[in-house]
Formats: sequence, C-alpha cells, structure tokens
Amino acid sequence: MPFQYIFGPVASSRLGRSLGLDLLGSKICTFDCLYCEVGPTRRLTLERRPYVPASEILTELKAWNQQNQGLSLDHVTLGGSGEPTLNSEMPAIIAGAREILPGVPVAVLTNSTLMTDPTVRAELAKADAVLPSLDSLRWEPLASLNRPNPRLIAGGQKAVDELAESLVTFRKQFHGRLYLEIFLALGVNDSDEDLALFREYVPRLAPDRVDVVTLSRPGAYAEAHPATPETLKHWRDALCPFCAAPAGQDNAGPRPGTAPDRKTAPVQGADPITVLEAVRASLARRPQTASQLADALDVSRTTVVSALESLEKQGHITRRTDQNGEPLYGVLR
Repeated sequence: MPFQYIFGPVASSRLGRSLGLDLLGSKICTFDCLYCEVGPTRRLTLERRPYVPASEILTELKAWNQQNQGLSLDHVTLGGSGEPTLNSEMPAIIAGAREILPGVPVAVLTNSTLMTDPTVRAELAKADAVLPSLDSLRWEPLASLNRPNPRLIAGGQKAVDELAESLVTFRKQFHGRLYLEIFLALGVNDSDEDLALFREYVPRLAPDRVDVVTLSRPGAYAEAHPATPETLKHWRDALCPFCAAPAGQDNAGPRPGTAPDRKTAPVQGADPITVLEAVRASLARRPQTASQLADALDVSRTTVVSALESLEKQGHITRRTDQNGEPLYGVLR
C-alpha cells in the first residue's frame, strides 16, 4: 500500500534508521531557500494550521506499523516538504507516534523560524531530538539565501538576533538531543565574518552536534552554488568539538527526503509495479539520480532505470542534468 504522508525508513548518519512523516503535504514553508531540493515554495507563510490533520498521518502510521511488524526503527522523524512546525497539530502527532511506536524516539526537523514563539518551543520540547538549521547570524546573507516570509525579517538584524536567541532559550528548556545544521552557499554566507559569529554563538547554544553542509545537487534556484571543499573544512575545523565528521547530505538541510547517505527499507520482492510506485514516491520527496534511487530503495540500478523509463514515457517525471553531468529525475508538479 503506497502512503501519502509516510516515507522510509531511511538510514541517516544523524538519526540512524528513521521513518519520516510529512506534516505539510506540499511545499509550504516560512522560507523559499535558494538551495532547497524540493523546489520553490508554493506557499510562503507564517500561519500555523493543520495542513495535514494529525488523524490522517496517524491513521497511515498505524497501517504502516501493521504492515511492518518487527522492522526496527531508531527514530520516527517529523518533517515535510516545507517547515513542519507550521502544522498546528504537531503535538498530537508527536504523542500519537509515541503511542503507535512505543519506545521509538521522536525527532523533529525545523528551520528554526518559529522558535521565537513560546508555544512552538514548548511543543518541540516534547520531542526526543530536534534538528534545527540556522544558515547565518547576519541579516543580509539570511535574507539572500533563505528568502524568508517578509514578516520574519521586517526588523532587520534585530529579527535575526531574536531568532538566534530563541534557539538558545529553547536549548535551556530542552533536555533532548539538539543537532544544529549550517548550510553554506558560495559567496553568500561563507565569509570569515559569518564564521566568526558562529564561533561565538555555537558554544552558547551548546548543541550535541553541528553539521556544516553545502549544495550537492541542483537547488530550487540557479543562483545557489556549493561552497568550496576548503571552506567546508575550515568551518568544520573551526567549530570543533561540536562539528560532526563530514557525511552524505542533502540540499534541503533539515528538510526530509532521502539523502545520498540514507537507505530506505528494501522494496519487497522488487516487483515491477511495486518498484514503479516506490520510485515515484521517492522522487516526490526530492530529485535523484538512478544510482541514488537504487541505493535508497535497495534494488538494482537496472531495475530502477527500467522504472524510470516507464515513468518518463507515461509523462510522470522530468529529467535534467545534475552538477556531475548525470541525469537527475524529479516528479512533475
């Protein structure tokens, strides 16, 4: 049975074997990031609503659990095609996931923008792990790279300072694991000035881990370019001991989706129809090459290529070229 709001499990370097829950259903976000692999934001908003009702997500999760008895998980991860904290029924989803999957820690991915809301901080504090992103501590780079809803940064640098401090406030009340991610784009937020601010900020935040990443495949907009390997190493060295060793990454930072270092549960029996559905569902989360899909779905590359050819003939997917010259597939939206 294909699921609309559940994806994975995927094997993540940060969360182990993780089952993803999509709390948005489409690209609804507080940001319209240059680098987002999901694509341009369709609804740029700060409004919290039950974009996908908790009842629908939890009904699917119960069905998934019944079909996958005995499959071990390290986390169930609340994410989505945009910013998951926009879903006002997030607390019910956290509680329901714990009830359906007892003993499985709950993680939440977030771009940190709603951390200034005490209600959101209190809701997130109920999770076992929170993975926030914060790409700059300066107004200009953040505005250029993340392209936020105008209301978010109407206060200029003061608004960015308040956002950063709200994360520190959250850390003081949160007793779970906090994994910070910083996404660098060439010539936007990778300066020595940016790094100096993070060197002061990260020890105050005291995250359990910091991941410094960059573009690894085409983002939403052509203006996004990857930071150099030398810059990445410089930042990672400077942010030790918090910074994690380099690992596979995806452009969307804490957005859900199957990244190169992640692997989903094997497609049962590699049945052609099942593979076709699995490939289409995986591409709905993010664009991928045939090799990435084969690794993610744990099936042969030949099987994946056959499925891609069928989907392309049916007009369900698009094809373009990634930064390495390989065909990159995505769904028509």
